Amino acid sequence: MVDIAIKTFEGKEAGKVTLSDDIFGLEPREDILARVVRWQLAKRQAGTHQTKGRSDIDRTKSKMYKQKGTGRARHHAASAPQFRGGGRAHGPVVRSHAHDLPKKVRALGLKHALSAKAKTGELVILDAVKLSESKTKAFRDQLKTLGYENVLIVDGAEIETNLGLAARNLPFVDVLPVQGINVYDILRRSTLVLTKAAVDALEERFK
Repeated sequence: MVDIAIKTFEGKEAGKVTLSDDIFGLEPREDILARVVRWQLAKRQAGTHQTKGRSDIDRTKSKMYKQKGTGRARHHAASAPQFRGGGRAHGPVVRSHAHDLPKKVRALGLKHALSAKAKTGELVILDAVKLSESKTKAFRDQLKTLGYENVLIVDGAEIETNLGLAARNLPFVDVLPVQGINVYDILRRSTLVLTKAAVDALEERFK
């Protein structure tokens, strides 16, 4: 068990919380993190890129010239890949890039990502993140005061309305409900901020 200080969004002390070693105290394994990130990014790919093969090219399919007697190589249709205007050989086609990953590996990857942030001191616990108004400038200034420039904020079951509005135009700030927490977003940001509600939900989820 690891004790970590809870802070308010204004930077004041608000007690301590004991984090479970089963979630925040593991020795991070890069191979598991890499597998989960690869699974996430593959699932996100649209897979809509496509080029025209020789069967898609609208050119005459008749033989270009006679088989023998010309001294030139034997060819048939002008839609072959070696000719200008012909189809592309082995080009991309519309497909899904998604692949399977066991549910246990996905859960373990999330635990290792949380443990990695805790081990490097990049995990911050706040009692709550509530804004009195949805002003992006005020929110950004408060983050700078706290030293959070590249940050992922994970709240409880629902994101507070003003927080969501204030953060949506900041390029290096992500805000997610606890249901949306994932390995890729945790690792791509320097600091991980969890509210007390998010910590409770994670511990309940992995109980």
